[in-house]
Amino acid sequence: MIEEICKKAKAASVQMVRLSAEQRNMALCKMADALETNVEEILGANVVDVEAAKSRGVKAALLDRLSLDAEKIGNMAKELREVSSLADPVGIVLSSYTHSNGLIIKQIRVPIGVVGVIYESRPNVTSDSAGVCVKSGNAVILRGGSDALQSNLCIGKVLREALQNTDVPIDAIQVVNSPDRKAAEELMSMRQYIDVLIPRGGADLINTVIEKSKIPVIETGTGNCHIYLEEDADLDMATPIIINAKTQRPGVCNAAEKLLINSKIANTYLPKIITELRKYKVEVRGDQKTCQIMPDVKAATEQDWYTEYLDLIISIKIVEDLTEAISHINKYGTKHSEAIITHDAAKASRFLQEIDSAAVYWNASTRFTDGNQFGLGTEIGISTQKLHARGPMSIQHLTTTKHVIEGTGQTRK
Repeated sequence: MIEEICKKAKAASVQMVRLSAEQRNMALCKMADALETNVEEILGANVVDVEAAKSRGVKAALLDRLSLDAEKIGNMAKELREVSSLADPVGIVLSSYTHSNGLIIKQIRVPIGVVGVIYESRPNVTSDSAGVCVKSGNAVILRGGSDALQSNLCIGKVLREALQNTDVPIDAIQVVNSPDRKAAEELMSMRQYIDVLIPRGGADLINTVIEKSKIPVIETGTGNCHIYLEEDADLDMATPIIINAKTQRPGVCNAAEKLLINSKIANTYLPKIITELRKYKVEVRGDQKTCQIMPDVKAATEQDWYTEYLDLIISIKIVEDLTEAISHINKYGTKHSEAIITHDAAKASRFLQEIDSAAVYWNASTRFTDGNQFGLGTEIGISTQKLHARGPMSIQHLTTTKHVIEGTGQTRK
């Protein structure tokens, strides 16, 4: 089954390169229309997944990621239309020059080909990934997790049916209908058909794909994200930033998981921020110094500093200075999103330069690390590696380059 899906996707990718931007954009609009037309069918499938997750005791933050409603489906459609309105990334000439031998050498953007996406319990990823891939001229194979199986299959069916009256081949979007791990492992071996594999989910999923895939992998982000408060931080500004970063959507990768506070303001600020966090039902854990100031805080373990909670939990550490903060973040962070709150431009500049992360913030919430928020359109993931893309990946990051050389009979001497 997997190999047959891959063969169809490969054949579709060849057809995709022949299409114009207008043809791909029309297909995206048809896909958006289909999502809106089939809201009830999609919601019905989603209810099955959500009820099954509840019966297994899945925590609230992850249920939020799994659950759909009419508004969320409307946003999925809206994002497909927004992607259709973006400038076409395919065919852009990055460089062009005439060599001394008369050859005209151009470097242009072209689709990658077949993109595989392995992801967990967010059914909107099915729509987002399909949209980004169609826009950039790629075929996509989608393998979601068992938690969202019925939702993913339904969304995939709706999107594929929408392509029937367009120039985009229906097999440009494929959804693997088996939640079996063996199916995922077989997909990871299909190097002859799939050009790149993108895992989206928790650390276990990403590490499994990295270790087992025979296909080049773009590693996307687990988000053990930090916020550091310098001694001169505007505390009235800091509090809403921290609350937003931790509580707006605790189950997503750009939510803050750790708070570092300069020791010179800890005694004053700790009681205030912990009181505010608890208003939002956040469990607070802390290092030894934090627990000395606030004895009712649970002691953080060494493992806590490495953990992406994806829940209403935060760990707090008191540090002596910026140097210690940078060292701690670079040791325990996952190279996703890190923030400093300070009025000191020199300290901010040092933080932004020395933190090894895909996104670094000065006086802002980490929640902005998102393709849409960056003005890139819907993303296919947030890369935390350094090749070939880093940060939110949208349509331009699903292209590669080709050198096109025009001659007049030249031969090499």
